[in-house]
Amino acid sequence: MELRRHALALLRIAEPVEKAAAVRAAFEAGIERIDADAPLEEPPGLPGRPARPRLVPPKDVPTRSPFTVEGRAALLHAIAHIEFNAINLGLDAVWRFAGMPQAFYLDWFRVAAEEALHFTLLREHLLTLGHDYGDFDAHDGLWTMTARTAHDVVARMALVPRTLEARGLDATPPLQAKLAKAGDARAVAILDVILRDEIGHVAIGNRWYRFACERLGLDPVAIYPDLVRRHAAPRLRPPFNDAARRAAGFSDEEIAYLTRAL
Repeated sequence: MELRRHALALLRIAEPVEKAAAVRAAFEAGIERIDADAPLEEPPGLPGRPARPRLVPPKDVPTRSPFTVEGRAALLHAIAHIEFNAINLGLDAVWRFAGMPQAFYLDWFRVAAEEALHFTLLREHLLTLGHDYGDFDAHDGLWTMTARTAHDVVARMALVPRTLEARGLDATPPLQAKLAKAGDARAVAILDVILRDEIGHVAIGNRWYRFACERLGLDPVAIYPDLVRRHAAPRLRPPFNDAARRAAGFSDEEIAYLTRAL
C-alpha cells in the first residue's frame, strides 16, 4: 500500500460507516511505503460523503438542549458530523501536500484513523438514542476551510487543526459538564477520548505549521493574523482552554493573541 494514493482512495468513499472502518483497517494493517514526491491529480467529487445529512448554513443549524433525548441526539450528531469531516481532512492532508517529510504523512494518517474511531463511538451511541448519522441537518464549516486552504500547506496547518479543531479543546469541557448533568455518562466518556486525542491532533497541526513556516522563512506568530484575514477564518470566542492549548503546543504568546483578537 502506497500511503498517499491509498488515502486518496479512502477519501473518495462516500458511505460514512464504510469509510471509518476502511480507514481504521488500513491504519492497523500498517504502511508499506510513502511516495512523498508523487504529483497526484485531484479527482472530481472530493470528499466522498453521503446524501444525508443535509448541509445548511451554520446559522440554520438550531442550538439543541442536552436535557431531552432528541436534543442530546442532535447535539451528538453535530459532533459526529465534525468527526466525519475530520476523517476527510486527515486523509486530504496525506494525499494533497507533496514534498513533506514522511512523518507528516504518518501523522495525518494516524489522525484520520483516530477521527474514524471517534465517529464510530459517537454513531454507536447515537443509535442508542434512536437516531443515526444523517438524521439532522449539519453545516460544512470545517470542510469549507479545508477547501480554501487546498493549495497552501502553511494556511492548512494554521487554520484547520490549530484554529477550527482547536475550538474543540475549548468547547469540550463545558459540553461534558452539561451532558453529565443530563445523566449521559457514556457521552461524557466518549468526549474524554476525543479530547485526549484532539490535543494530540492540534499538536500535530502546530508541529507541521511551524515546520512549514520555518522552511519558507516565515514567522509563525507574526503571519498567523494575516492567514486568518486572507482565508476568512472564523473569529474565536472565549472561554479558552489554556491548559489543553498549552498541552497541544501553543505558546504563551499565541494564547495571549486569542484575547487580544477578541
